Amino acid sequence: MQVLRRALAAYITQPIVDLLAKTAVTPNMVTWFGFVLILVAAALAAMDYPFAAGWVVLLSGLTDIIDGALARRTNQVTKFGGALDSTLDRLSEAAILIGIMAFFLFHAGSAWFRWVILLIGFTLIFSFLVSYIRSRAEATGIACQVGVFTRAERVIILALGLLINIDLALIVALAIIALLSLITVIQRLLYVYQQARDKSDDLGKENR
Repeated sequence: MQVLRRALAAYITQPIVDLLAKTAVTPNMVTWFGFVLILVAAALAAMDYPFAAGWVVLLSGLTDIIDGALARRTNQVTKFGGALDSTLDRLSEAAILIGIMAFFLFHAGSAWFRWVILLIGFTLIFSFLVSYIRSRAEATGIACQVGVFTRAERVIILALGLLINIDLALIVALAIIALLSLITVIQRLLYVYQQARDKSDDLGKENR
């Protein structure tokens, strides 16, 4: 995944960032634009246009890379910008999952598809927890970027599930996101526990 991110930065996002840096477009504008795109994707998914929704999700994910890169490129990194980006990221995940939930609730042909709503609920909870644990850890001075499944992976898997345009593929994508997000939650909790214990041990040694 790191290789993919570097490739995107070199061949896709960097030229866009260089172009935007010459304009009046701010990183926060890009962040808001990405959020609007995800709302469009959620509406498309709810109205049973998953293929179109998948492409819009990918485009929105691209803006999520661009806004941070543009902020660094133009020296506009701010605490508010980081808070806005994090907040809209969480709202974006909720919006697209609610759009998918609406599809299964109102358009799915089989009654058992309604059980997928429970899966979507678990997916939303575990996805939020992945980011929440990192935020709480960093608030205590512990850098927490460990784990097998971050937001970038969630966006890609969800977009692929939509693009395949088969109900079962989307269900599988949701299950993968829920499971791997849960694993990442456990990984991050264990990591934070270990780091916190090590810091306590170091503090205890200093006080001897």
